[in-house]
Amino acid sequence: MEALFIFILKSSGLLATFYFAYIFLLRKETFFNSSRWFLLAGLITSLVLPFVVYTKVIWVEAPPAPTELTATEMAEIRNITAEIQNSTTYKPLHASHVTAVQEENFDIDWNLVAAAVYGIGFLAFMIKFALDFYSLNTVLKGKKIKQQEDFKLIDVKENIAPFSYFDYIVYNSSLYTAAELENILEHEKVHSDQNHTIDVLISRIFCILFWFNPIVWLYKKAILQNLEFIADYEASKKISDKKAYQYTLLKITTHETCVAITNHFYQSLIKKRIVMLNKNQSNKRNYWKYYAVIPALGAFVLLFQIETIAQEKKQKEVVSVQKDSIKDADEIIKITKNTSNKELNELPGKLKASHNLDVEISDVKRNTKEELTGIQIKVNSGANHKQTIKIDSSEPIKDCELAIGTDENGSKSIAIINDRNISSPVIVKNGKVIVRSYGDSDVAPPTPPTPPTFPSGPLPVAPTVDMSKMPKPPVAPKNPMDKVAMKKFEKEMDEFEKKMEKFQPNLDAMSAYGDAVSEIMSKREAIFEKEMAKYELAMEKFNEKMEQFNYNFNFKFGDDSSDNENNMKQYEQDMKQYELDMKQLEKNMKQHEKNMKQHEKNMKEMEKQNKKA
Repeated sequence: MEALFIFILKSSGLLATFYFAYIFLLRKETFFNSSRWFLLAGLITSLVLPFVVYTKVIWVEAPPAPTELTATEMAEIRNITAEIQNSTTYKPLHASHVTAVQEENFDIDWNLVAAAVYGIGFLAFMIKFALDFYSLNTVLKGKKIKQQEDFKLIDVKENIAPFSYFDYIVYNSSLYTAAELENILEHEKVHSDQNHTIDVLISRIFCILFWFNPIVWLYKKAILQNLEFIADYEASKKISDKKAYQYTLLKITTHETCVAITNHFYQSLIKKRIVMLNKNQSNKRNYWKYYAVIPALGAFVLLFQIETIAQEKKQKEVVSVQKDSIKDADEIIKITKNTSNKELNELPGKLKASHNLDVEISDVKRNTKEELTGIQIKVNSGANHKQTIKIDSSEPIKDCELAIGTDENGSKSIAIINDRNISSPVIVKNGKVIVRSYGDSDVAPPTPPTPPTFPSGPLPVAPTVDMSKMPKPPVAPKNPMDKVAMKKFEKEMDEFEKKMEKFQPNLDAMSAYGDAVSEIMSKREAIFEKEMAKYELAMEKFNEKMEQFNYNFNFKFGDDSSDNENNMKQYEQDMKQYELDMKQLEKNMKQHEKNMKQHEKNMKEMEKQNKKA
């Protein structure tokens, strides 16, 4: 109910904005058609804009997580509770001291009252609307209709003011002279031709829905008044005697009976209509007045249609680094700044023989004194278990030891140890020591699938046909009645047919060649389409694997990893190669399309020659 009340307030405010903008800025202007669309836009805006809500998100810090109380704090709380209970004397009340008091409260449900009042008003105006339709149907039913262009003219005997309803125009010809009747019909034809009845019905429906809002009734009056201005202005263009038209307006005021939900000639504001009819055209510079409502609509949206939602910032999850702990060390290998390249080169073979570990040593860096400053050791112990140990510094490395043994999972593993017991990423002065463990499925970037190539191969050899040796048909004589010429033509045709019989094998060979090429290319296209379908499925799986790879890698190792950088460079190279493959595929497709066009061209040329033959 509260939401409905807010909607009514917003809608009424928008309707009032358009109405007062028309009254104070546009009512005296002669841009009648523009004012018509302005007023209709006001009705639609007041109904739609309250439902347009923009959401603005404000990020706030998440409240700190509740801390768990220690045993000491819990004991203190229990002691304080006991002291409070001991210092308070509870005196139970006897049943006789308790008096039950019952108080009946009568609450009025104002929401229900408001809904009932609205329903009664809505029902009353709907009944009035139905009665107006019944009254209109009574006037139109059984009357003789005279068709004139697109209009249906009905001449009635009732003493009612002339009116139009869509393409119906109703009048009493006995009440007016021929000139007056002509003025009336021109006026009503404007109403009918521009479908003013739709404006009348829309404004009436709004009055039924918002019957309790006085602005709606004033708004409807403004719409009807502007429609009369339009009809007067357009009708006066087709009438030579404007004074006679104005006298007709005054004469119609004597008729008090009007049919509702119609555009009737009579209006109570005859004086204003005559004033507007004689007013000079407004300057086009005054069109700015139609845009004066835009700032008000913008302010309405900013003030009432922006919903602010507060969301808690997601706290960065602290990723726990699982250290590569060695349960039982089988061997310890010491690496110092003076370890030679020979010793490093011998290390992979030694570990392979002793522990069946595949070790790769790379990125060995030394300073000018030949002291070791950087090294990367990759270990593969099988079962999707890999390790990367990387030391990168601008200064000589500290003495460290590689402990080879069995970890908690029973797999062979290597841990790096020095005086600070380094086994996880730490900063050593201005260098980094990185120890990582990961599986192939987690961090190894997937390989993009290779795009298919269009099947190639030899095509049948095209037969050589000299089309210049093809016999030319004889020309028929212009006068078919010339027997000599016709006899000569028949003789030439016999000779032409004999020559064509000799030339026909060449044409048959060309046709067979075209059929063979078409069959081969169709088979190749079918094979290529199947391969492309497989390739598209493989690309979908590749994209899924890449998303998983990026997520797992960033989650485990963060953005500062040099391994991440190397892997991403490798990934970029793979993607560049993939782009090259796709360009080559596109090139092959263009070449195939070119070949097919050339083939079609050859076939058309053959058909053309056959037709000439």
